[in-house]
Amino acid sequence: MAEPRVYRLRTPLDERDVRRLRVGDIVYLSGTVVSARDAAHRKALELLRRGEKLPIDLRGLAVYHVGPVVRKRPDGSWEVIAAGPTTSARMEAVEAEFIERTGVRMIIGKGGMGPRTAEACRRFGAVYAVFTGGAAVLAAQAIKRVVDVYWLEELGMAEAMWVFEVEDFGPLVVTIDSEGRNLYDQVMAEARRRMEEILAEMLRGQP
Repeated sequence: MAEPRVYRLRTPLDERDVRRLRVGDIVYLSGTVVSARDAAHRKALELLRRGEKLPIDLRGLAVYHVGPVVRKRPDGSWEVIAAGPTTSARMEAVEAEFIERTGVRMIIGKGGMGPRTAEACRRFGAVYAVFTGGAAVLAAQAIKRVVDVYWLEELGMAEAMWVFEVEDFGPLVVTIDSEGRNLYDQVMAEARRRMEEILAEMLRGQP
């Protein structure tokens, strides 16, 4: 695999910038990032299917699979304490439709996603990137401000849609690019190839 390239990007992301990203590239993202886990995905799609608008236009933005820990300051503003990524496979069943209907350009999470998401990234010009699991405080440090929050009373803190202003949020490793290539698939294919080579060598060494 080629040496990873490093990009510093700002939302709203232009499709041309997203389509030049390749699997393994590293991104540091600034601008607006919106949180959305299972419940927020479902609610957003219910609204969009009915022809209603979301409280925030997600076109060109990044959506983060995260259930942040947030507290309210005495002045009424919000402070993010921790913002580690949620396992993205939980959103695989709905992510493709979410990408299509919202125009989001980057999905951020952990653990990888499947073929439906990869195909949606290819068709609509989006990427999936992973943030290091277990680095919740590091992620929170990149969140400079809570711009707004939606559906908090209905869905609760972890599932609400939080709107963050971030600065150099990363490193984010592109795991699915806009050509539908999936880093996890490549790693698994290489692992299978090496295993076959090892087994073949073992068999050749038998008397």
